[in-house]
Amino acid sequence: MPYELMYVVRPTVDEQSLATVNEKVDKFITAGGGELIKREDWGKRRLAYPITKFTEGFYSVLQFNFPSKAVRDLDRSLQLTEEILRFLVTRVEDK
Repeated sequence: MPYELMYVVRPTVDEQSLATVNEKVDKFITAGGGELIKREDWGKRRLAYPITKFTEGFYSVLQFNFPSKAVRDLDRSLQLTEEILRFLVTRVEDK
């Protein structure tokens, strides 16, 4: 099934740590039986509201195919990643 993931990484991480977080998320998807289709890194942006006293964050958007049963595991893995402030996984409807 096609899914989209948007996540925000803490602004205090350096470029190397940001790359590590991105690789970690990619591995979560591929290890769960998913296939990464597209990645867009939007860079540092202002948040709509403060999250744990941060007003900025690094945004990334992924489009990927993923088994429905593994979404809960992906959700749990993203929650346990300290560098990620917020994330949202949505299923993309077929047109």
